[in-house]
Amino acid sequence: MNVEDLMRDALREQAERDAPVPGDLADRVLSVRRRRRVRAIAGTSLAAVAAVVAVAVPVIGADSEARGPRPASELRDGDVVAHPDQSPPRDLIAAGGTALAAFSTNSRVKQPDGDALITRTYQLLDQKTGRYRKAERWSFLDVAPGMRTAAVLERGLPTQRIGLLDLLTGKVERWIPVEHGVGGVEFSPDGRKLVATTYENDPDLLDMDQPIHNGKEEEPGPAEPSRTGFYVVDVASGEAHWNKVAMTSPGDRGIADINTRQDFGFSQDGSLVYTGLTRAPNQQYYDFDGRKRSAPAREKHLLWYVEARLSPSGKLAAGDFAGSGRKTASEVIDPLTGKRVAKVPGQQLLAWVDDKRLIAWDIAPGTSEYRNRLVLVTIGSEKTVPLSGFLSPKADADGRWTPVFAAR
Repeated sequence: MNVEDLMRDALREQAERDAPVPGDLADRVLSVRRRRRVRAIAGTSLAAVAAVVAVAVPVIGADSEARGPRPASELRDGDVVAHPDQSPPRDLIAAGGTALAAFSTNSRVKQPDGDALITRTYQLLDQKTGRYRKAERWSFLDVAPGMRTAAVLERGLPTQRIGLLDLLTGKVERWIPVEHGVGGVEFSPDGRKLVATTYENDPDLLDMDQPIHNGKEEEPGPAEPSRTGFYVVDVASGEAHWNKVAMTSPGDRGIADINTRQDFGFSQDGSLVYTGLTRAPNQQYYDFDGRKRSAPAREKHLLWYVEARLSPSGKLAAGDFAGSGRKTASEVIDPLTGKRVAKVPGQQLLAWVDDKRLIAWDIAPGTSEYRNRLVLVTIGSEKTVPLSGFLSPKADADGRWTPVFAAR
């Protein structure tokens, strides 16, 4: 019996016991991107990481043997899978146990009344071929750890159901109906739950009644927030519990403390959900019954718009931009104190690969802030490893894309 056979048998036994295992400013303001917390498992071989994650995530009640062939994200287990000549990417991009699971391009679609709608077009990793394929049906999605399942929302937000899409077959295996319209979804770090953010109106709407000036003319600006609350959904059973969350704080004279799109996310241990706020305390946590809770000790200094958040061990945290002039850098902080412990290259930290490496947006030295690409950065090193090609140097150009990361 070879090593692969031994590994397969060990993982099958573990599965039977059901043992759990773990860029740009305008985009932030107009369509806040939810954070993608990617959980790499340190101290094991990459092959073991991929297999353990696949077993740990409950994908619609099926075991790994019944689901057929292994996905492409597991088979291509090199430490770094890069395509610096591709933008948008065509083939799998990955580093360690973290992969680019999908990406979206955005366009503004004019509406008859003068409003506009930020419309995403996704490309999802085809787990049979290892290539990204257009998925025009979905207005919003998230990918579970293990990259076998995506939670998907149809066009016309907010929607009245959440789909669970099999990334090997490309088919929706189950729909979860909801009473309150959903505009955003995110998996918990273990993939067993979803937090679904509910809205009264489309959270990607730009309103001509609240115009902004782009330097040449007036155009629709962010609409008034219409968020109503959140569901916590059990993926295996489909059971969903909704909680109403008010948009304003007492004494604020009715001024909303959130952006038009302000989706909920999970804490690192998956026991709480949180939302970003536009002013202090900048984040607010809730339990699954909608009661306000204090931020976990290691998350109280996190910035909701810095997507990488905590390292897999929880001992480090991704911080904000720390560059100057045309020299880019981002800080890494002690999550307990908020103090800087390191600087790494990069404009914006997107996902941890392990406790030393992160995936970031970065530019070539001295070039436009918008001509960025995905790179791999390492704490203690000035070297960057390009993972993708460059985006267009124009902020509003076609072909700019937003990554969605997941543990593979």
